[in-house]
Amino acid sequence: MITLRNNERLMAEIDRIAEVAGYLWTKGWAERNGGNISVNLTTLLSEEEKALPALVSSIPLQEAMTALCGHVFYVTGTGKRMRYVAKDPFANGSLIRIAADGKSYDILAEQPIPPTSELPSHLLMHNFLRAKGRDNRVVLHTHPTDIIGMTHCKPFLDSEKITRTLWSMIPECRIIVPKGVGIVPYEIPGTLALAHATIRQLEEHDVVFWEKHGILAVGEDLIECFDAIDTLSKSAQIYFCARMTGYEPEGMTDQQLDDLVPAFGL
Repeated sequence: MITLRNNERLMAEIDRIAEVAGYLWTKGWAERNGGNISVNLTTLLSEEEKALPALVSSIPLQEAMTALCGHVFYVTGTGKRMRYVAKDPFANGSLIRIAADGKSYDILAEQPIPPTSELPSHLLMHNFLRAKGRDNRVVLHTHPTDIIGMTHCKPFLDSEKITRTLWSMIPECRIIVPKGVGIVPYEIPGTLALAHATIRQLEEHDVVFWEKHGILAVGEDLIECFDAIDTLSKSAQIYFCARMTGYEPEGMTDQQLDDLVPAFGL
């Protein structure tokens, strides 16, 4: 009998998911069941593991995911709390396999837990990124208080404006988030409209702010996605701290930001 828990590479990645879920909760970015994580695990599995029988009947997808046929993902469960994902990721999420035609998915392990309600959004993003040849295995969505606060301020609903402001608060932000951030005007959470609007921003960015909702990061590594969000959050905190003194923060100059490009190969 195949036991996924015997797969050391898979379990190391599951442990990383639990680690990041814990960070999201302790940061205060994952109230109740806020946020979700999906990670493409296909390359970590043997052919036998990828062919495991489904726990329930196949579930149809709203759109065919033609670039994800046969791929396997860990996805946090609908209504599940990140604080519990941190303790037991298999009891609060599931491994799903996209069908050979990309039109449905099966739940493989370990329990028949329905994936996050934002699964269609996650899969559309994974599908888009893979079709573009980008090896971004991770989609991470969470609710940083300070970043959401900035999206309630109309001047910051402009990608260039908010990127320039956050970059200028601390050098590391320009270094760690070199593509800046995209902005998606408010859409109802979990809708395909939100997903398609996000995909348009992913053409140029790896991090996208959802107005009055949260932030989404894509990448090859879950920890690096978390680090990008954490760095942006630190920049937002510095901005608000400076504003609390009664002054508009000066920020780094254009020349200081430009000097980081050759220094760090950006």
